[in-house]
Amino acid sequence: MTKLDMTSTAISPAKDSSRALLGYGACALAGCLWGTGFFWGKIALAEMSVGHMVLYRFLFACPPLLFVLRRPTFSRHDWLLLLAASFFGFPVQYLIQFQGLSLTTVSHAALMVGTMPVILALGASIFAHERLDWKGWLALAGSTTGVSLIVLGGTHHSGSGQDPTLTGDLLIVMSLIIALAWILLNKRLMQRHSPMAVTAYGLLIGTAMIAVWVVLRNGLPPMHGVSTKAWLALAASGMLCNAAAILLWNTGIHRVPASRAGVFLNIEPALGSILGVKLLGEKLGPLAWVGGGLIVAAAITLTIGGQGVEEVIVE
Repeated sequence: MTKLDMTSTAISPAKDSSRALLGYGACALAGCLWGTGFFWGKIALAEMSVGHMVLYRFLFACPPLLFVLRRPTFSRHDWLLLLAASFFGFPVQYLIQFQGLSLTTVSHAALMVGTMPVILALGASIFAHERLDWKGWLALAGSTTGVSLIVLGGTHHSGSGQDPTLTGDLLIVMSLIIALAWILLNKRLMQRHSPMAVTAYGLLIGTAMIAVWVVLRNGLPPMHGVSTKAWLALAASGMLCNAAAILLWNTGIHRVPASRAGVFLNIEPALGSILGVKLLGEKLGPLAWVGGGLIVAAAITLTIGGQGVEEVIVE
């Protein structure tokens, strides 16, 4: 082995370590930002409809991305994939998700997001023809039990003046199932394009779709009579929870195994439920706490112990 070969061998592990550290850090920060999303959304929903809130959120997310846009290099097939990903990932997912939030509490909605890593694993079993081991199926059973306990614990009054509902909780879960399609398509696109390009063009296309739907259905969004508090919440959710978080997540899973990165999705339900309880005066009953613990435990078990999530996203 030459001196040059020895030097390259020594440097390579260091580069891999730095790459992994950057990837995990990006995913962790994305999880933290997403954890505040329902909190900001609830503040804005007090003054406007679901459709108008989602539209404003995305309008605030787009301007920062205009400064980093480059000439697209997508093929015709890639444009079709990007259109499909944008459709499922933004207008469909977000309108359903925040309709659910309008019918439940921030803490309940956040705990429901804890099912996402398990949904990814189940997607691997169905769409990538993978087989879950006994730990995987046990995690799925635990997560399902957790969701049921949260719903049963939804009769406790919250200090925010709203009680959680079965409809709201199930709409949140439905939006997460739809998000699976967005993740699968985005990962495929990032095999040929940068996370920045996929994020920027996906968000711009998704915002255009939301604008058309919301304006036709609900009319132009309100410009007057909206408090400064609501505007700040909309700006924070758009720039932090949409633009920054999605870019960070796409950058992270581009560098590290998604099966490991999925652990950081568990930051969202933990932080979201804490914000709901501490800042909005919501209350979780004993069954909801137990159910939330089961969801998070199932997600951690599945993402740490298996490879199913990684394979389904990559293929």
